[in-house]
Formats: sequence, structure tokens, C-alpha cells
Amino acid sequence: MPYLLAVTVLWAFSFSLIGEYLAGRVDSDFAVLARVAVAALVFLPFTLWRGLPRRLLAGFWLAGALQFGVTYLCLYRSFQVLTVPEVLLFTVLTPIYVTLLDDALARRFSPWALVAALVAVGGGVVIRFERLEGEYLIGFLLLQLANLTFAAGQVLCRQLLMRYPTEQPLHRFFGHFFLGAMVLVLPSFLLFGNSDKLPSTALQWGILLWMGLFATALGLFWWVKGSVKVDAGTLAVMNELHVPAGLVVNLLIWNRDADIPRLALGGAIILASLWLNRLGRRRLATA
Repeated sequence: MPYLLAVTVLWAFSFSLIGEYLAGRVDSDFAVLARVAVAALVFLPFTLWRGLPRRLLAGFWLAGALQFGVTYLCLYRSFQVLTVPEVLLFTVLTPIYVTLLDDALARRFSPWALVAALVAVGGGVVIRFERLEGEYLIGFLLLQLANLTFAAGQVLCRQLLMRYPTEQPLHRFFGHFFLGAMVLVLPSFLLFGNSDKLPSTALQWGILLWMGLFATALGLFWWVKGSVKVDAGTLAVMNELHVPAGLVVNLLIWNRDADIPRLALGGAIILASLWLNRLGRRRLATA
């Protein structure tokens, strides 16, 4: 849980930084490429190429392509048509995807985990629901694809680490995750990137470096590491905490208007879903 909480804070800052300083100013494909490249460089010196299960490595390449490649290419594009609050709203369905995909890979059905995920989604909707106006359908669809692939990537990593235990620590093969992402993000930049919209200020370069080192390299490493220390229901609910966390960051740093009672109520509902999931686990254990 501490790993997941720490990453939630890191990613809460990421939403605001992208929306405030990068979206519409820096080419989205280059921004994603920069983050992946920095993260890959962090782990490459430690990366093992032999002596690990082939399915484990192949799975990490696939997970990287999904969880970072597809997810972040869609996420950055969504900022071109959506505001930061709208992005946060449209990401509330991720817990449901996490629960259903984890059950599918494990060939089981966990009703308590699904109920907890639905309650967490309800908390996110309470916080962010408001009447939508304008052309938001494309942004919504982009983010649902991003949500689905982000859920698939983290669930796949979780299942791989449980099915193929190895004596090697995670950092010795986590570089394969970012190499898998590079397979998608590099061609995407070469094909669709706009070289006229590369970072032009030290602040933009600094943000990309910060996000590559912390939100991407450290954040995804901790998230995967933490995912195997909790059950699928808890992991699903933790995917919802970025909504209140992101809005709190937006409020505290940029002093944006926020409905504090709704934020508090929604946050309380999300936290209650963690308790609900734990209650379900205890009942199943004693059944």
C-alpha cells in the first residue's frame, strides 16, 4: 500500500503539469517519447538479458507497450480536446477494468472486488460529475482506451510476477517494460510527431525530465512492485485515488475553484470502498 500511495501523489502532480505546461505547447508524441526514453535509460544499466523466463520478459514488453505506450499516447492526445478536470472525470472507470481483467486472467470472479471498484467509481463520479458541453466524445473514447490499456498493463505485470517468481529483483528486468513501450512511442513520434512543437523552454524540458525520472521510472516501478503486495480489489480502488489527489493538487498549487464538500464526500466514498473490499476478503476467508 505505501508504494501505491506514493505513486498516487506523484501522478496527481503529473495531470496538472501536463495540462498547465505541456498540453498544446509541446508535441504529445515527443512528450511521451521523452518520458519513456528517460525511464529506459534509468533501468538499462541494471537490465538482465538472459537467465529469466521468456514468458516473463515477453509479458513485460507487452505490458509496457500497453500500460505506457498506448495509454500515454491516448492520454496526451486527450488533453488537446479536454480540460484537466474532464480528463480526471473520464478516467474514473479504470478500477472496473482492473477488477474484470484480473479476474479474467486468473479465471475467477470476485464479486466483492467488483462491488468495491463500483463504489470507488461512484466516489470519483461524485467528485467530478458536472454537465458536459462541447465536443468531448473523442476525448472520452481516447481515455477509455487509455484506461483499458493502463489496467491491462498493470494486471498483466501483477499476474506475471505471481506466476513466474524469480530470484532476481524487479529492477534487474524492469527495463524491458520501457523497451516494450518504446516499440510504440518511437514510431508514433516519427510518423505523427510535430518537430515544430518540441520543448522550447527550460521549464518544459525540466518538467519532461522530472516526469521521466519520477512519475514514469520510479512511479511505474513502485506501482508494479506495490501491485503484488495487495489484492486485486485494493489495486482497483487505488486506481481511483488519483481523482481527488489530482484535484487537491490543482486547488493548492493553481488555486482553481473546487467544490470542497463534493471532494470530501467523494474521497470518503473511495476510502470506504477500501474498507468494503477488506470486509469482503475477511468474509470469504471465514466462509
